[in-house]
Amino acid sequence: MPTYTFSVNGRTVTVDAPADLPLLWALRDKLGIKGPKYGCGIDVCKACTSHLDGEAIRPCVVPVSEAQGKEVTTIEGLADGDQLHPVQEAWLEQDVAQCGYCQPGQIMAAVALLKKTTNPTDADIDAIQNVCRCGTYFRIREAIKSAAAKM
Repeated sequence: MPTYTFSVNGRTVTVDAPADLPLLWALRDKLGIKGPKYGCGIDVCKACTSHLDGEAIRPCVVPVSEAQGKEVTTIEGLADGDQLHPVQEAWLEQDVAQCGYCQPGQIMAAVALLKKTTNPTDADIDAIQNVCRCGTYFRIREAIKSAAAKM
């Protein structure tokens, strides 16, 4: 079986896996990283949103082979030690989470958005299209705008 070496949250890892194994399963099942959630497996819900070399991806549809030699960041790697990322802080301040299942993906999508635009519009926020079954979209929008103001 082929092996793939890449970095996850600043730590170099190697996994034995078929080239077409979704990166999500390599993260969750082979590496024990549980932040990215399985929701749909077809890039619709975006609960698994993570970053690959700084860009938002859905690891449920990205093969592990694409991570070779790259940096993967999941929600676990977003904080700097005990210092939360400004988006994580805004999520807490705005009391966004209800069930919390989609929140890691929501936060990672928001971080990617704020890397691209420092003052996102409602349309920019709507374009991330992460699904929240609890319907906390208003609080998500407020948290993204709050984080943008602090960054």
